[in-house]
Amino acid sequence: MDTILVTGGTGLVGRALTSFLLERGYRVIILTRKPGYSDHPQLSYAQWDPAAGTLEAGVLQQADYIVHLAGAGVSDHRWTAAYKQQILDSRVQGSNFLYEQLKQQPNKVKSVISSSATGYYGETTNADRPFRETDAPANDFLGKVCQAWEKSVMQIQSLGKKVVILRTGIVLSRDGGALKEFYKPLRFGFATILGSGEQYISWIHIQDMVRLYFNAIVNNDLDAGAYNAVAPVPVKHKTLVMAMAHAAKGKSFIPVPVPSFALKIALGEMSVEVLKSVKASSEKIQQTGFQFSYPEIDKAMEQLLSVSK
Repeated sequence: MDTILVTGGTGLVGRALTSFLLERGYRVIILTRKPGYSDHPQLSYAQWDPAAGTLEAGVLQQADYIVHLAGAGVSDHRWTAAYKQQILDSRVQGSNFLYEQLKQQPNKVKSVISSSATGYYGETTNADRPFRETDAPANDFLGKVCQAWEKSVMQIQSLGKKVVILRTGIVLSRDGGALKEFYKPLRFGFATILGSGEQYISWIHIQDMVRLYFNAIVNNDLDAGAYNAVAPVPVKHKTLVMAMAHAAKGKSFIPVPVPSFALKIALGEMSVEVLKSVKASSEKIQQTGFQFSYPEIDKAMEQLLSVSK
């Protein structure tokens, strides 16, 4: 069975993908700055540190595929100048380092599947026309980060490797990420609607996210390039919050609006991203034959949060 090298394997998507691959008999090596120990016979950890230019000897030669997820969390900290630089560097340095190692070391890597984000696009101004992969990047912070990130990954194609980029929306999972943050006030019976609630959210269920990465690994007919990793039906923020509340609490909750000015005070510049409306199209990946298990928000939330599950 093939060996998959995963950077950022300890994050939300990385953990879910690793479990998915192990269940199907793949061998997984997680690259991390602080390798741990695994008692699973098909899972191991190896040391890497792109900033220091270090990679554990012999690891690259074992890989058939690389899944590149590494990058500092966009919403983990307030956007100071230093942290914004870390967001950029953690992505571009990692991709550049992979490129250099693949160029310098003999290897059998067939393809690299890399994360990106729907932050590549700007604000949706026409709800009838969702963003497609051919659209230009935004000129804001995340747009510039994603553009630099993708450029650094795409240079790997010059080495004869196929590169697939998944521009990921908001990943919904019980185990962390945005859904965990949205859910916190709901524990006390409050469904908080941020800003007007009219902003579009391009989201994806964690199971579909993992299946997209797996599809990119096993589907030899999948063309190289970028694909929007989002569910077919984007929803307004208030629709997402209400679907979450109904799935988790039935009718036992109170909707509570959080004004935009309060978010700006609490979050600073990052509030722009929280309030941004991004409607991205999944048409390109669907045209390859990929079918989403959770195309609509109600069913996704029921699976994730219903007390009957």
